[in-house]
Amino acid sequence: MSKLLAVKLTLATFNIRNITDRYAERKPLLGAAFASLGADLIGLQEVVFSHPRQDDFLSAQLAGRHYRSFDARFEAHPMFGCAILAGAGDVLAHEELRLSMGRVAHRVLAALPGQRTLWFVNTHLHHVPADAAVRKEQTEAILRWMEEAPGADATGVVGDFNAPPFEPAYATMRAAGFRSAFEEANGEEPAVTWPSGIQAETMDTDGDPNCLDYIWLRGKVAAVSARLAATQPVPTDPTLYPSDHFAIVAEVEV
Repeated sequence: MSKLLAVKLTLATFNIRNITDRYAERKPLLGAAFASLGADLIGLQEVVFSHPRQDDFLSAQLAGRHYRSFDARFEAHPMFGCAILAGAGDVLAHEELRLSMGRVAHRVLAALPGQRTLWFVNTHLHHVPADAAVRKEQTEAILRWMEEAPGADATGVVGDFNAPPFEPAYATMRAAGFRSAFEEANGEEPAVTWPSGIQAETMDTDGDPNCLDYIWLRGKVAAVSARLAATQPVPTDPTLYPSDHFAIVAEVEV
C-alpha cells in the first residue's frame, strides 16, 4: 500500500465490565481510560444500555469526536451488551449476527477517505474456559457471515474472544487470513489482557490470567503500532482499575 495515500486510523477494543466490580469507584477511571484511547473506531463489550447508557457516558469523554453508537444487545443478560463507537468515516451499514449461547456479533461498514471501505466487527464470545469448542463454532459463524458480506478494502474484527492464543478460535482466525494487530506490531501477543488486577466481591475468577482480547486485521490494512491501555490502578488503591480487562489500541493504515 502507498504510504502517501494510506488512511490512518486508530482501532480499539475494550471490555468495560458493565456496572459491577465497584463501578461507582472506577467510573471516573473508566472515563479517563476511554478518553486516552483516542480511537476512531472502538468495540466495547459488557455495556449497559439502561439509563444512563454507558456508551453515551464514554462518548461524552471525547465530545469533539462526535461518536455515533451502534449497539447489539444480549437480551438474556442486559449487562452483556456490545457497542461500536464510530468517530471516523461515514457509516453505510450496521448489521447483527446472533451467535450460539445467546452471544452476538455486529458490524459497521465505514466509508473512509480516498474511496476506501472498512468492515469493523465487534463481538464477545462465550466465556466458560472449558468450552473452547463453542468459541471455535462462534468464530466460524462470524467468518461465514463475513464471507457473505459485500466486499471492502479491509476488515477489522475486535472483541473479547475469551480465547487464549493456544485455543482453536485463535487458530481459526489465523487460518482465515486474519492477523492480530498486536502481534503484527510487537512480534507477540500480550501476556495478559484479563484480569487487570481489580479486586471486588463480584469479580470474575473463572479461568487463568491470559490474553483474551484481540484486534484482527485482514485485507489492505497494516498495523503500525499496538499497545495495551487502561492498565494502571488508581494511585491510592492498587486494587482499583478502570475495568477487569485491559484495552487494546492499534494504529493502522488502510
